[in-house]
Amino acid sequence: MKKIFPVIIALIVVSLLGLIYLQVDWISGTMKLKREQYDHDIHSSFNEIRTAINKRKDKSILGFSIRFQPMSFGNYIPTNTVIKDYEMKELIKTEFKKHNIKQPFEYCIRNEMSDYLMFSSGFKNEYFESENIYTSLLTQDGYVNSEMLYVYIEPDNYFQNHLAILLLFAALFTSVIIAAFVLTLKTMLSQNKLSEIKSDFINNMTHEFKTPIATIQLATDALNNDKVISNQQQIKYYSSIIKEENRRMNKQVEKILQAAQLEKDEIKLQYKKINVHDILTKVAEYTKLQMEEIGATFTLHLTAQQYIINADEVHFTNIIFNLVDNATKYSNENPIIDISTSNADGAIQIHIKDNGIGMDKETQNHIFEKFYRAHTGNLHNVKGFGLGLTYVKNIVDAHSGKISVYSELGKGSTFTLTFSIA
Repeated sequence: MKKIFPVIIALIVVSLLGLIYLQVDWISGTMKLKREQYDHDIHSSFNEIRTAINKRKDKSILGFSIRFQPMSFGNYIPTNTVIKDYEMKELIKTEFKKHNIKQPFEYCIRNEMSDYLMFSSGFKNEYFESENIYTSLLTQDGYVNSEMLYVYIEPDNYFQNHLAILLLFAALFTSVIIAAFVLTLKTMLSQNKLSEIKSDFINNMTHEFKTPIATIQLATDALNNDKVISNQQQIKYYSSIIKEENRRMNKQVEKILQAAQLEKDEIKLQYKKINVHDILTKVAEYTKLQMEEIGATFTLHLTAQQYIINADEVHFTNIIFNLVDNATKYSNENPIIDISTSNADGAIQIHIKDNGIGMDKETQNHIFEKFYRAHTGNLHNVKGFGLGLTYVKNIVDAHSGKISVYSELGKGSTFTLTFSIA
C-alpha cells in the first residue's frame, strides 16, 4: 500500500495539471470565439444599417422627392439628405440592440474628401486612432462618391466580465475536484492507518493471550505429573497459577468487550452521588502492594473543598485505575505518581501526575484514539491493546466531564479530569 500511494498522488497531480491546461486552453478559445462573434455582430449591424440607408435613397430617387441635388453625381445621393442625425443614431442603436451590443457609442460619416457629412454630438477626432472604432463603407458607387461610416464603441468590462465568469466556474469546479481528490487520499490514508492499527491490535492481543495460555498449558501438564498429583501443595500452587492466568485473560477480554460496548453505546451508567476523595483513597490502598513491588512512590494531595459528584462508581473507579496503571507502565525505574484535587468554576479537578517517559505533541493528539499505542523508545515492558485511554475518554464524556493532558518528553505527564460538583 505504501508503494502505491506515490503513484496515486503522481497520477492525481498529472490529471489536475492536464485538467487545468485544458481549461485554460478552452477559456482562451472561448474568449477568442467571443471576440470574433462580437466583431461579426458589429459588421452584421453595419450591413443592416447600410441596407436601411440605401432603401431610403432608393425611395427618394423613385419618388422624385429630391428635385435638386447640387452635390450629386448621377444617382448618388448623400446620406445626410435622406436621414437626420438623430435618426441615424437611433438606427445604429436599433441594429446594435438586435445583436445584443449595448455599449454607448458615437458615430460620424465622412466622404472621400474626409468631409464630415454627419456626426453625433459626442464624436471626437481622436477616436479615429482608437482600437475601439469600427468602419463600414456605406456607398458602392466608386471611390469618387464613397462614404465611410465610423462608429466608436465605448470600451467596458464586457469581455472582462465574461472571462471572470468563466474563470470563476473553472476555479470552482477545479476546487471541487481537488477537494474530492484530497478527501479520497485522506480516506485512503485513514483506512491504511486503521488497517495498520488493527494489525497491531491483533498482534498485541496474540502476545497478550499467548503468555497466559502457555503458562496454563505448562501448569496443566505439571498437574498430570505423578509427583505433583501426590503433593497437595504443588497442586494448589499450579492451580493458583491457572486461576491467575485465567483471571488475566478474562480481564483482557473484558477490556475488549467494554470497548465494543462503548462504541455501540450499550453501557448503561448507574449514576449516584459519590465521594471522589474516598475513591482516590481506595485506589491508593488497592495499588499499595503493586507500588511497593515496582519501587514506586504514590502520594495523594486531596485539597478540594467540594468533592461530591454524580457518577457511576464502578466506571469512575475504573478510569482512575486505568490512569494510574498507565502512569506505572510508561515510567522507568522508581516511578513517582501524585494525585491531587482542586476546585475551579463549580467543578472538581483531579490531576494524575507521573515522572514517566512523557509524550510529544503528535502522540498527545492521538492517545485517546482506539487501538493507538504511544511509542515507548527503549521501554519494552509496555503491554496492552491501546484501549485503556479510549475507555477513559468515553467514560469521562459519558459523565459530561473533560479530560486533558500535559506532557513533555522525558519529564512525565499530567492527566487532568474535570467533573461538575453535584
